[in-house]
Amino acid sequence: MQSREDVYQQLHDYLVELFEVPSEDISPDARLFEDLDLDSIDAVDLIVKFQELIGKKVPATEFRSVRTVDDVVEKIHALVNA
Repeated sequence: MQSREDVYQQLHDYLVELFEVPSEDISPDARLFEDLDLDSIDAVDLIVKFQELIGKKVPATEFRSVRTVDDVVEKIHALVNA
C-alpha cells in the first residue's frame, strides 16, 4: 500500500465493510462525522484497522485534526511512507 489511491481504496473498503457506509456517500471531501455518520469510537476502530494493516503504530494525536476522507488518506499515506 504505497500510493494515495491504495490508501483511499482501503479506507473506502473499511468504511463500507466495517461501518456500513453506503459506497456512493464516500468521496475525498466527505466529512467523517457529519456526512458519513462515524463517531469517535468508529474513528478509533479505523485507526486500529490501519495499524494492523500497515504494521505501524498510528498515534491518535495525529488524527485529532482529521475531518474528511482525504485527511485520513493523507495521514495514513504519510505514515506508510515515513
